[in-house]
Amino acid sequence: MEQVRVGVIGGSGLYSIEGLTNVETVWPDTPYGKPSDEIVVGDLEKVRVAFLPRHGRGHTISPSELPARANIWALKSLGVTHILSISAVGSLCEELAPRQIVIPDQIIDRTKGVRPASFFGEGIVAHIAFAEPFCPVLSEIVYQAGIQAQAPMHRGGTMVVMEGPQFSTKSESHFYRQIGGDLIGMTALPEAKLAREAEICYCTVAMVTDYDCWHESEESVTVDMVVANMQANVEAAKRIIRGAVKRVAMAERACGCGSALAGALMTARDQMPPDRVEMLRPLIGRYL
Repeated sequence: MEQVRVGVIGGSGLYSIEGLTNVETVWPDTPYGKPSDEIVVGDLEKVRVAFLPRHGRGHTISPSELPARANIWALKSLGVTHILSISAVGSLCEELAPRQIVIPDQIIDRTKGVRPASFFGEGIVAHIAFAEPFCPVLSEIVYQAGIQAQAPMHRGGTMVVMEGPQFSTKSESHFYRQIGGDLIGMTALPEAKLAREAEICYCTVAMVTDYDCWHESEESVTVDMVVANMQANVEAAKRIIRGAVKRVAMAERACGCGSALAGALMTARDQMPPDRVEMLRPLIGRYL
């Protein structure tokens, strides 16, 4: 298969990309099992793109059950160097209204440790830098693509990632606002951490669907609200994706994501279990 450069992970309401040509479908095995669903690979604006529906077609996989390691590994195996993650999120501040789109730059982790968040462990230790959890270069590319597409864009903001699958209580929602959250979602982690370990540029296109439950004059979030507002944003998301893939294809990789593991491996080479070395060779081979 021809190497794919751009991966798109579709969130709630985005289960396909229109306009792909030269389409082929793959569902690769990984050391972590199968990814969420078949990956559709095709040409979009003359760029080879891989599309993966995060929750599966038909939305059958809960946030806590997502095979995130398999998803990122599968995209890496196709040659993906950049991932655009499309996600439905709640807003924790007045100015980020439903049906607007945010490119966040920070994360607060409020998941509960049930999601495997690293490819490492079991004899090989690595500590990646994660001060900037979203690739700043890719984030700017996507933001500019959104502006060009005349989408209602915002640049920057902190996303709280909660465990779910339940939505927040009112007390939790107010707490997340107090600790600096601008958005709240359930899926950016561990995806962003795993993408960094895989040396893939990653950014989230956060589609605001609701005001969570903190807003006194707005209805508390419901599934119907999320779906309706996400569907309203799908066309904008598709325009952003189309514009972004062209810009990614033309851009130099000027960030540090592609060498995130340089200096991150702590385990002495002669202490690494051979079976783990072979398993992780697609990630660490060039550093051994």
